[in-house]
Amino acid sequence: MRITMIKKQLASGEPCGKCIQAEQTLRTRGLWDRIDEVIWAVEGDAASAGMRLASKHQVELAPFFVVDNGGGERVYTSTLQFIKEVLTSAAPAAGAAKAPTTEDWPELARSYADRHPSEILAWALDRFGADCAISFSGAEDVALIDMASKLNKPFSTFCLDTGRLHPETYRFIEKVRRHYGIEIRLMAPEPEPLQRLVQAKGLFSFYDDGHHECCGIRKVEPLRRALGDYRAWVTGLRRDQSPATRGSIAVIEPDAAHRGRDGALVKVNPLANWSSRQVWEYLRDNDVPYNELHDRGFVSIGCEPCTRAIRPGEHERAGRWWWEEATKRECGLHLDPKK
Repeated sequence: MRITMIKKQLASGEPCGKCIQAEQTLRTRGLWDRIDEVIWAVEGDAASAGMRLASKHQVELAPFFVVDNGGGERVYTSTLQFIKEVLTSAAPAAGAAKAPTTEDWPELARSYADRHPSEILAWALDRFGADCAISFSGAEDVALIDMASKLNKPFSTFCLDTGRLHPETYRFIEKVRRHYGIEIRLMAPEPEPLQRLVQAKGLFSFYDDGHHECCGIRKVEPLRRALGDYRAWVTGLRRDQSPATRGSIAVIEPDAAHRGRDGALVKVNPLANWSSRQVWEYLRDNDVPYNELHDRGFVSIGCEPCTRAIRPGEHERAGRWWWEEATKRECGLHLDPKK
């Protein structure tokens, strides 16, 4: 088997940001030596070897990988899919960082409790690299993506595509992908349980018997699958979003509800101490893209049928599952099922 990686060289002579990130991901996981050849697609030069390969395989984005197994070629445009399907037999990198032991958590949480979110992110990305994923959906998350991009360290990003998001949210996802030149892994619900739910109860059963069954299929289960490929994940949780359920989160903590690629999973909440005002000050000061729904009174944005704009004086999460009791307005992504 021969593996060729095609990287894009910008007109400035520098490699594209996504190509840098892909190489860092491979190096972090100890897989770089599995690449047999690197070929450059030079921006504006259709005759360059990489551009010819892109034309041959009808690929528009870089990087991409061509795998020749002797019986034909297969092209991968997703670095994570390429790693999973082609390089899964590779051994972990020598000296790869291990998750902190149980005894480390209190001290880690204390030592980083008052640090700036970018410092907390730097700790996570230095330790786990692309094995650390930012879960992306809203304003807090894109602030974290902006911080991570400026750190120039490898990281991964995923988004839960429930199939019921606002059109504005889908446009926002694409805008962020293009703005930062990153791969955003979209996690969709498993079709069979979703089909059974819809056939049995229709498309809007949550208005009658609560949102947890639908969220369990469209959000909780896809999150579980996504996290199984990483060793740490970064959330946009803030303590003041919901004091009853999020008031005690630490900036770095073990995830008791999920398991990662190697078993234990690290959960990083860099914005735990920030307020909504601080998040928006960061977005405006750094010209960070945001969901256009925010300009129409939406603050916490989820699925279209379950989200509305808030009224003056309402809490920011009042627009989520507004027909239910305020104490039940969690979808289950951040709740420990054992409790």
